[in-house]
Amino acid sequence: MKTSVLLICFLLAKGVFSDVVKSVLEGDSVTLHTDLTDLLKYERILWTFGPGRTRIAQINNVVNKISVYNDVLDGKFRDRLQLDDRSGSLTVTNTTTEDSGLYELQTVGGKEVPPNTFSIIVSAPLPVPVITRNSSQCPSPSSSSSSYCSLVCSVVNVGHVTLSWYKGNSLLSSISVSDLSISLSLPLEVEYQDKNSYSCVINNPISNQTHHLDISQLCHTCSVDASSLIPEDGLLLSHMVLICVSVVITVLVLAAVGMLSIYWKYRNTNQPGQAPKQEYTEMNNGSPGDDLAETDELKTVSVNVGETVTLNTGVTAVKSFDVLQWRFGELNTDSTNPFIVFARLNEQNNFDGTGHDETFRNRVQMDQQNGYLTINDIRHTDFGIYKLNISRNGRNVISKTFIVLDSSENRGNVPEETMTLMNGEITANTRV
Repeated sequence: MKTSVLLICFLLAKGVFSDVVKSVLEGDSVTLHTDLTDLLKYERILWTFGPGRTRIAQINNVVNKISVYNDVLDGKFRDRLQLDDRSGSLTVTNTTTEDSGLYELQTVGGKEVPPNTFSIIVSAPLPVPVITRNSSQCPSPSSSSSSYCSLVCSVVNVGHVTLSWYKGNSLLSSISVSDLSISLSLPLEVEYQDKNSYSCVINNPISNQTHHLDISQLCHTCSVDASSLIPEDGLLLSHMVLICVSVVITVLVLAAVGMLSIYWKYRNTNQPGQAPKQEYTEMNNGSPGDDLAETDELKTVSVNVGETVTLNTGVTAVKSFDVLQWRFGELNTDSTNPFIVFARLNEQNNFDGTGHDETFRNRVQMDQQNGYLTINDIRHTDFGIYKLNISRNGRNVISKTFIVLDSSENRGNVPEETMTLMNGEITANTRV
């Protein structure tokens, strides 16, 4: 419904009000009916598309000819238009989101009929929402937060949609977005023993996708029932004794080795004429296993038109539960639109990196291991600001900005050390 309202507002701004508004799912067909009863009364019946009223199909009764113009608009409608010679109705097959817009029917000669306008909205198929636990570690039964389970429902690369949590048929919370391509997430807390039915739903004016929550699978404490450790056929007493003896022997051997090591160390330290040996232990104050430190960097790159440039994230491996997003904008502006979104949610290699802006179609690759962004065949429209954001568990941990400039125009205004590219990686680094 929101998409329809936005399109109608656009048409009003152009001074045109649509007679018919139709919504259709990408890949389906849509037919625009003329409601004309006798086509022979008119010399010509003409169909146009877009604000420029580009002619796409025509019935000419003067020369008894039906024409479909496949080559106009760079061939976007090629082999996808069908014109009914009896009613004049127009059918668009295998629709894409680029087919959204204003279609107009005009008649020439005969009884005067005002032009009819049709507004078509083509929506892409919706992804199924992903429900994950907000924390990778389960709480112990004794912790104060052990009675609640924190969840998050997420979708990537969506536009003009609403994401909602439902308890049964009752709406709990929702979030809507009108951008063309964005990632959404919506949190929820439930009790571990909750027996209610919960679901996460994404919808637009013509379709929806639902993911039902399985609390028993995602929400569980660290406590383990001792009975679950006993096999169905039980554990023989001899086996239990053997296990206990093995554990005792292992402990005794380790204790003996430790005492012997201490003895030799004490003996060597107290040899006559020898200075006591000192031992040093190097401590690592970093968080183990965490190779993402919170940073905010600005890098400037100079490149020629037609060349290839790679923007280095500085990350060796993107871990699970990370959300990585590249955004692009023009210089001297803070307004940016994402053209690539890369996310890993539940498990390793669970990613989606297809959110390309049309400007970069077939010229952008992103390394799925480290997030490096490569732009091939640089064009004048590619010069601008590229922003990188990496977040973990809802917290932004890496933020970088790359300014890509035309070397033929900006070399005199940019310090030399910010313009060096070696092996496809940016070597200069200016921290802000």
